[in-house]
Amino acid sequence: MYIFNQCKEISNQLDLNNEDKARNQLILLLDYMKNNNIEYSHIVNHLIRLTGLYPYIDTDNAILEDRLIYDMFKVDTGSDEPLTLHREQSNLLKKLLNGKNLAISAPTSFGKSFVIDSFISIKKPNNILIIVPTIALSDEIRRRLYKKFSYEYKIITTADVELSDKNIFIFPQERAIGYIDAIKNLDLLVIDEFYKASFDFDKERSSTLQKAILKLGKKANQKYYLAPNIEKLYSNLFTEGMEFIPLTFNTVYLSKHDTYKEITLSNKNAKLIEILNQHKDIKTLIYAGTFPEIDTVSELIKKSIPNSDSKKLKLFSSWLATNYEKNWNLTKVVRKGMGIHNGRLHRSLSQIQIKMFEDEDGLNNIVSTSSIIEGVNTSAQNVIVWKNYRLNSFTYKNIIGRSGRMFKHFVGHIYLFVKPPKDDEIQLTIEFSENTIPDVDEVEYKDDLTKEQITKIIEHKENMYNILGKEIYERLIKENSFQSSRELIEKIAIDMKNNPDTWNGLSHLNSTPNKWDNPLYKAINLQAGKWDIKHGDFVYFTKILSQNWNKSIPELLAYLSKHAIKIDMFFLLERNATFKLSALLGDINTLQKVIFKNKNVDISPFISKVSHAFLPSVVYQLEEYGLPRMLSKKIHIAKVINFEDETLNIHSAINIFNKLSIEYIKSKVVTFDEFDLYILDYFYDGISNKNVNKG
Repeated sequence: MYIFNQCKEISNQLDLNNEDKARNQLILLLDYMKNNNIEYSHIVNHLIRLTGLYPYIDTDNAILEDRLIYDMFKVDTGSDEPLTLHREQSNLLKKLLNGKNLAISAPTSFGKSFVIDSFISIKKPNNILIIVPTIALSDEIRRRLYKKFSYEYKIITTADVELSDKNIFIFPQERAIGYIDAIKNLDLLVIDEFYKASFDFDKERSSTLQKAILKLGKKANQKYYLAPNIEKLYSNLFTEGMEFIPLTFNTVYLSKHDTYKEITLSNKNAKLIEILNQHKDIKTLIYAGTFPEIDTVSELIKKSIPNSDSKKLKLFSSWLATNYEKNWNLTKVVRKGMGIHNGRLHRSLSQIQIKMFEDEDGLNNIVSTSSIIEGVNTSAQNVIVWKNYRLNSFTYKNIIGRSGRMFKHFVGHIYLFVKPPKDDEIQLTIEFSENTIPDVDEVEYKDDLTKEQITKIIEHKENMYNILGKEIYERLIKENSFQSSRELIEKIAIDMKNNPDTWNGLSHLNSTPNKWDNPLYKAINLQAGKWDIKHGDFVYFTKILSQNWNKSIPELLAYLSKHAIKIDMFFLLERNATFKLSALLGDINTLQKVIFKNKNVDISPFISKVSHAFLPSVVYQLEEYGLPRMLSKKIHIAKVINFEDETLNIHSAINIFNKLSIEYIKSKVVTFDEFDLYILDYFYDGISNKNVNKG
């Protein structure tokens, strides 16, 4: 009787055109039936059809009409078998196949990847570029598409790769910029999380995304931009001519628990442990917000949760102790069944944790900053919002959207340890960022720029013309030579012009580390306060990092302990070196080769080394594919693959791995421990092509 009454109420809501409410009630009913092992009746299947949730139809218990709908909405997504799309996925795919330019806002549980995969399978375009916010997300998408399409497409995720006839590019915006000249034409430009083009949502990187959208958008026959939770999109240059479709179509139900009403300062910690113990076999994400709060939760877990008896977790903890730091928080909490996710960790280490989180006998909990929102597409049955750091309506909806998973958890549970923000309408405004201005033609975009911005562009150009010459500066801009802000580029150029003698030591960067001090100080002093540590300590760190290939991380940490640099700071500083320092030195090198052209100095060799953390370039790139440097080192020492071969690139390395086979690698590298082998299996899973015989 309960099921009949629920079906009746759902039908009434549909009659009143309250489809969202009807769908939520239906998902709750499906969850009830799953938990009680109740088969779907004809009427339940029919309601699934009416609410557009076609993949949920149970064809064994559906009437002919509903079974036909299930089959009619099947499409080729590159998988072994065609998959059934839900109604809104199908509508979007139809619009894309008809050549529409779309800007879509949809819930996290919507299933956007199916639409992209189906487009590739059906349309078979020559070139697709997918821009994502993080390298971790680019690897996740690469793994999915590689298995489906690498027999036909070259999947490109790293810099300086030779193009094929058919390519799928998957990049963060910074790497996409490097391919502007190489890419002549795009059949489809996909921008994932396109809201990040707004300065309001990403102060540091919005200008780079804007630049990529403007320059690559001109080469795209079609555009498909994706974001969650945007309710209103104001007219702007970056989405001009695109159809904006805000969707509320959800495939899971979010059940919110106002835990904050029950807690005080004295019982907050106990409440967290209580929830984790009650749901110890359920996957849970904990949004801590900040690094200090991650430490707080980690300490609480270490004290209050017993060690797991999982062999896999014990092996992982031992592996971390050997390869990173035995007293590190992550090493300790892994034994408790918890991982730590943030944007500073080595890429392979973040990926291994996500893999362990998705394993049934792996991690049950992950505590995270916002990196878990932007960096990966994982989800969990439970989400705990522990802290309200930067928790506006948009961020809050993004976090709770990680709860529940289609076909796995009909209902996701949200435990709020803080009061949620006011449910404001989320509006997106995208205006020119100041740092985009050097690459913008004030005549071409005069209708989109303010008078003040036009004045700044003209002033900046005149200053740079005076220093470099008009022809040279315009060539450098056209070649996308600069990565730093307009102000910094101008500051460096002026300093080189006025104080040339202070730049005499740049060539020492191509020498031994004991000669690096002066040029490194000169460079990093240009951006005071941007290095997260005293300048002297950062210079020392960079010199120690130069031994990254020859020394283990515990050995490097022993040297760095003299400057009180521990494992978490190591991750941060390595990231600063590979991204911030290499970008800054790249701009310095570009300018000095023009301004001091008679000196014939080129520090590109040093820049290449620091951008790869002083590892062989392929070893560094393989970490994005899930293979840690420690495993690469063992493979190299065993003389299976020579990673010091300068002719080796990422695609030839992957080909070698596939040619040799995982069994061969395991047989030759006798130093691999049991968890090394687990990681190797995961790595090979990401480079194997199950459709290899399709072509």
